[in-house]
Amino acid sequence: MPLSKEKKQELVTKFGSSDKDSGKPEVQVAILTKRINELSADHFNKHKKDNHSRRGLLKMVGKRRKLLRYLENKDVQRYRTIIKELEIRK
Repeated sequence: MPLSKEKKQELVTKFGSSDKDSGKPEVQVAILTKRINELSADHFNKHKKDNHSRRGLLKMVGKRRKLLRYLENKDVQRYRTIIKELEIRK
């Protein structure tokens, strides 16, 4: 289930440097986190045996992990900021 245009634009505005800057790793991680949270919270409570969507969820988690690893290697301060804002790690 994709995000609406308004929600995605809100994330791009919050984490990007401009309104059209959706390529930054922070923006991509924020969008993936929002999709992961919506899918895991709502969908899998209703449809416990939906393994096709579970596979998509695991692919999104893997992609987010790779982006976070890239960001950690490139700039640790930006990595710590995004982790803190999105409350990914406990």
